[in-house]
Amino acid sequence: MSPWIAVTERTVTERVSASPADVRAFYLDLDNIKAVHPLVVAVETVARSETPQGYVQTYRVRDRIPLGPLTLPISYEATLTVPVVGDVVADSRQFPQVRLHTVVSFEPVGAGTEVAERMRISAPRPLFGTTVRQAVAAHRTMLAGIRDRFS
Repeated sequence: MSPWIAVTERTVTERVSASPADVRAFYLDLDNIKAVHPLVVAVETVARSETPQGYVQTYRVRDRIPLGPLTLPISYEATLTVPVVGDVVADSRQFPQVRLHTVVSFEPVGAGTEVAERMRISAPRPLFGTTVRQAVAAHRTMLAGIRDRFS
């Protein structure tokens, strides 16, 4: 990895009062994610391919990124690798060399589900602190929004 790029890992979790299958189905519909993710403005499917284990789907995502008093429009591709059962893997790549790799699990807990999103975030060092703060805050808000949809 380049000395100009910093990397960290973070995990956010949320308990949701619904079955793992229902929560996972909600998560996989990116129109739903658009409704609960505070930065996402629009999502469009670019490609989808079936695999023996499930499918891979690529999206074009438009975000609004707060940067001080400004809000910057950002477009990027996100690819979800979705097995028939199990963890969902997402990879997002933004300019300039910002990467977000997530592994999302949906585990039964009592009468509900614990959603855990393990993130690996990389960004150029000058953007790193802001990128990590915004990614963690946005994904906490997204998971809380999913929780609220099932409350």
